[in-house]
Amino acid sequence: MTVQQDMSRAARLRMATHTTHEALDQSIMAARPFDSVANYGRFLKVQHAFHRDVSPLYHVSALRDLIPDLGQRERVAAVTQDVADLGTDLPDYPEPPAGETLDLPEALGWLYVVEGSNLGAAFLFRAALNMGLSASHGARHLADAPEGRAAQWRAFKAALDAAELSPAEEARVVTGARAAFARVRALVAEHLQPCQSA
Repeated sequence: MTVQQDMSRAARLRMATHTTHEALDQSIMAARPFDSVANYGRFLKVQHAFHRDVSPLYHVSALRDLIPDLGQRERVAAVTQDVADLGTDLPDYPEPPAGETLDLPEALGWLYVVEGSNLGAAFLFRAALNMGLSASHGARHLADAPEGRAAQWRAFKAALDAAELSPAEEARVVTGARAAFARVRALVAEHLQPCQSA
């Protein structure tokens, strides 16, 4: 058994996407989204578009069977309210959400990315609080889950690791995760410009 085969599925996904994830984080922070409310509004456009993409996944029966609390994890409504709080204009979306066309293994890869982003949002939430935003105004989608971020992430990873998949399906989970990171990278390029300040 190779080292990768001995790793959990979540750990293998982390290894397979580490470089892409790091580059994405750097590109987001280079845009200084917490330097001003205007910059944060552009960040919200990225968040809203991505959560819109994954929103259909939270209503797929097969995924709900694998992840029992999946329906409670969806954050698109919270992002939408955050956008409304700030009066940010959202673009028209000419294409349907990406999540509508994903098979189950690819969907697991996308969910790995979006659920992982929630774990990493603690730093972003603190930055939002420093701007005067809160869990009830402008930063709902970044707020902690009632059970805490770490517990929520552990529950998701346990469900992800428990899914029974063929080797071909395993590869599609990685493909899905990489596609999700690529989608966010494209949204960052579209909506966030580096080093803008209001």
